[in-house]
Amino acid sequence: MDTQNTPIHPRLWHRDFWLLVFANMMLTMSVYMLVPILPIWLSGGSVQMDKMSVGAVMGAYGLGLFVLGPFCNYWVQKYRRHHVCMLAVLGMMLILALLFVCIEKQAYWELGAGCYVGLRFMLGAAFGIAQMVLSSTLVIDTSESFQRTEACYSAAWFARFSLSLGPMLALVLCRYFSRGAVCFVVMGLAAVSLLLLRAVSFPFKAPDDTMTKIGLDRFFLPQGGLLFLNLLLITTVMGLLMTLPLSAQFYTMLMGGFLLALLAEKYAFPDADLKSEAVTGLLAVGAAVLLLLLRGTQPTVAYIAPMLIGMGMGLVGSRFLLFFIKLSQHCQRGTSQSTFFLAWEAGISLGLFVGYALSGSVASTLLYYCLPLIIVNLVFYNFVVHPWYMSHKNR
Repeated sequence: MDTQNTPIHPRLWHRDFWLLVFANMMLTMSVYMLVPILPIWLSGGSVQMDKMSVGAVMGAYGLGLFVLGPFCNYWVQKYRRHHVCMLAVLGMMLILALLFVCIEKQAYWELGAGCYVGLRFMLGAAFGIAQMVLSSTLVIDTSESFQRTEACYSAAWFARFSLSLGPMLALVLCRYFSRGAVCFVVMGLAAVSLLLLRAVSFPFKAPDDTMTKIGLDRFFLPQGGLLFLNLLLITTVMGLLMTLPLSAQFYTMLMGGFLLALLAEKYAFPDADLKSEAVTGLLAVGAAVLLLLLRGTQPTVAYIAPMLIGMGMGLVGSRFLLFFIKLSQHCQRGTSQSTFFLAWEAGISLGLFVGYALSGSVASTLLYYCLPLIIVNLVFYNFVVHPWYMSHKNR
């Protein structure tokens, strides 16, 4: 599609598309449930990690995302596409089970931080390949050619809601249930995702004659390097904010902000200047950080700030996803999806590493780190990335 802005249409895709969308959502929720609760488990009880070790554990996930990506194209051509994704989900479930067992048995086994860093690294690797196959192949293959931009856009939005739903569910469960119950739900979400994937049938496709075992296809879009860097730095802010002592209410209001972003895209930005969406999103996140710094103790700020963050990140995410798609050449749509996913997740992971490594600092210190990062991103996007994109886009 060549439209400037792509709202979510009420057009119905067939059953397989929605099965994949909800499989993606459940899988992403299972990963994000660990963000607010895993550091608590690692720094308390029998584990007793220092803050730098906790940061390393949370950040190792982001490095793992890139490990298996170069093999993605080879695997989905040599084997059945959905089987590759299902195997990756099974790997995730095994790694999650090992992680939970290690936490429970820490007092007996006396495991070092390296064990948890390795498990989080492997979790990132398994989740990365599962997401790349889902976003770069399966979702696209279940859509008609004229619907694929809308399909990618809609699937990304459902996954984006997991950023709020996963932590919110984890915090609610921790309040009323035991750690074992939380672990059961995390594993259960991954299992539901696996069942949904199993319900989708894909015919086998013959591999290309020029297939290579290692490559950038379905993994990384080299011509999107500036966009990748900009989005990574933007989502680093989100990762830093997620290391603050947040409540389930915060994530509920964050989801409300995502809904506001959807409404804004439909009614406020259809005919607006192309750069206005990303600029507005960054300004909204900056305003939220200022509110938290200056009026963070006021009850109304607890509602307004997360809604502004959700709206800002929703607007930025939607616009950058379409930028990646429009930068891609013919048959590179899937690669652009994977590149967007890597930038989004790696940035959040980097923010988690820095935030948890500095978790001994007061909350306002982390917020002071966020402010200059937002300003840098705004200047970088407005004066470098956007002009560069306008001269390099292909659609």
